[in-house]
Amino acid sequence: MFDSNYIKIYTGSFIMVKRLVFELEKVNIIPVVKDQTESARLAGFGGGNFPGFQEVYVNKDELDKAVLVVEEIRLD
Repeated sequence: MFDSNYIKIYTGSFIMVKRLVFELEKVNIIPVVKDQTESARLAGFGGGNFPGFQEVYVNKDELDKAVLVVEEIRLD
């Protein structure tokens, strides 16, 4: 599915994912967001396992920097 160079760093609500994406982009990390519910709906299968939740992936080369951003957000 995803290139093996990407790793999931976060799963959460649409609002938290939007904030995380914004913060990652501020430090020049371009994440990939996967919404299983929307993908399932578009494919005709209904909702996913966690409706309203999305996953955020980053390149493994940017993992250390991305984890720091996630930790900053969780401390807020």
